[in-house]
Amino acid sequence: MIRREARWLLTLLAIAGLVLMFGLLAEEVMEGDTGAFDRRLILLLRQPADPGLLLGPAWLPEMLRDLTSLGSTVVLAIVTIAVVGFLTMARNWRAVALVLGSVVGGQILSTVLKMLFERARPGLIPGAPQVFTASFPSGHAMLAAVTYLTIAALLARIEPRPVLKGYYLTIGVTLTILVGISRVALGVHWPTDVLAGWCVGSAWALLCAWVAARLQKRGELDDGRHTSGA
Repeated sequence: MIRREARWLLTLLAIAGLVLMFGLLAEEVMEGDTGAFDRRLILLLRQPADPGLLLGPAWLPEMLRDLTSLGSTVVLAIVTIAVVGFLTMARNWRAVALVLGSVVGGQILSTVLKMLFERARPGLIPGAPQVFTASFPSGHAMLAAVTYLTIAALLARIEPRPVLKGYYLTIGVTLTILVGISRVALGVHWPTDVLAGWCVGSAWALLCAWVAARLQKRGELDDGRHTSGA
């Protein structure tokens, strides 16, 4: 019991730490103190003689565009619907509500934060994809974290086998990281936009995982050890 309460406390401390990191990043960004760092990191991935060209093989830009689409609203909606469909067939209604609440709430939070900070897009890279929403925080990075980490944590919560728990979490973290890196590499976000998106998205996903743990403790979330027809 003490060990479980300690884990919950550590989770809440991690959430608070991520929110604090976001706040510090936001303060530095608004004061203009991250400009040199952001520019240096974006240009580090580009040909010195021609910033319009990425370092690396010719197929890399196409691969990055494919990766960045994993954080788009359409793809995340498809993933969410697929997971909700699975949970609905399993009659795990609390999990359905948790996934929908997490993803929809994360989308609303992302929109509010973008409207609040209204940071301009980089504009450093010739030929970079045109995006018309505000830059801070990165919506792709944030919503990838919200969606993939929440789903991974929830599946790990209701999955009794440790190997599969680790698999779900590894996939969720990997997808989140790849989406964020692709946004910087394509030149559509400053690195600090992505870092901020990861902070808020991870904090939101951790909060949802904490809620899932509380529901499971109260017996309101299926732990995967029995079927709904048992």
